[in-house]
Amino acid sequence: MRDDTADYRELFLNDTPMMDMRAPVEFSKGAFPTATSLPLMSDIERQKVGTCYKQHGQQAAIELGHQLVSGKVKAERVEAWAAFARANPQGYLYCFRGGLRSQIVQQWLKSEAGIDYPRVIGGYKAMRGFLIETLDGAVAECDFVIVGGMTGTGKTEVIAALDNSIDLEGHANHRGSSFGKRASGQPAQIDFENRLAIDLLKRRAAGQQQFVLEDESRLIGTCSLPLPLHQGMQQYPLVWLEDSFADRVERILKDYVIDLAAEFIAEHGEEHGFARFAQRMLQSMDNIQKRLGGERHARLRAILAQALEEQQRSGAVDTHRGWIEGLLHEYYDPMYVYQRESKASRIEFAGEQDAVLAYLRERSKA
Repeated sequence: MRDDTADYRELFLNDTPMMDMRAPVEFSKGAFPTATSLPLMSDIERQKVGTCYKQHGQQAAIELGHQLVSGKVKAERVEAWAAFARANPQGYLYCFRGGLRSQIVQQWLKSEAGIDYPRVIGGYKAMRGFLIETLDGAVAECDFVIVGGMTGTGKTEVIAALDNSIDLEGHANHRGSSFGKRASGQPAQIDFENRLAIDLLKRRAAGQQQFVLEDESRLIGTCSLPLPLHQGMQQYPLVWLEDSFADRVERILKDYVIDLAAEFIAEHGEEHGFARFAQRMLQSMDNIQKRLGGERHARLRAILAQALEEQQRSGAVDTHRGWIEGLLHEYYDPMYVYQRESKASRIEFAGEQDAVLAYLRERSKA
């Protein structure tokens, strides 16, 4: 029989499969990438037991829990846990604090299915605390450099091409701009932080101490950067990526129109996918209405609406260049010119993609 563990580092470094005994509502607020939700109690059962605990104490609550999870319900849950344990013989189970719920599941697995299965000591709370410390430790101890640049210069391409980059937008499943929402939705805030921490943990374990990040605001869609990291990003050295206006327009057209439409169609089917894509694009334009001002918003939105109609009718995307060029000239570029001026003292290199990649690869060897 394997022992219970408190070696959180090894759990995350090895992508250890884990079953989460917490209620579904707890799991949905935040979990770990390799965890599967196999709760001891449903949300309603947990609520009833919690109320009983407050009114009548622990013993009464435990007795009610045993009544609620008994007979056929208990047999089905034990079978689901046993199936997981057999499929993942190297895995562990956990509840919120590694206490009563995970101990009950351990007992039932042993008595009903003949399986000894270890738990994580301290449970979810301890593992979450470990990952927060991991993030804070990386920010305090590692060397970071930021890739900045105008909208559409291909900062994400630079991040993807480097071995020592951390893909913040990838972890947030969002492209970072007003139009950056993806078809598949974003993770919960805690899930985003956990993925980021595990990424840093694995890279540091492999010997990396310098990381390249894309310049981001505090929010990437609905995901908020951890405060210590965001504060650090206001100070880290900056590499500025440059590209021609024409190339930037083509890149935005591909990423935000052609690829995003295909993403929505793959996610929701031909019939509903394009309609959802078009709705998302118009909503994204509406989201920056205040910052654009009434006249400019109305003009660019009309070009976008016409371009979407043409795209749906014929598949042609040429008309989209109108609103993309307008947004760059009139909105994004003036904002980025101001940002570059305000960050000028931190810029240690500027150039086009090949030069920036060469510089960052050389820098990582230093």
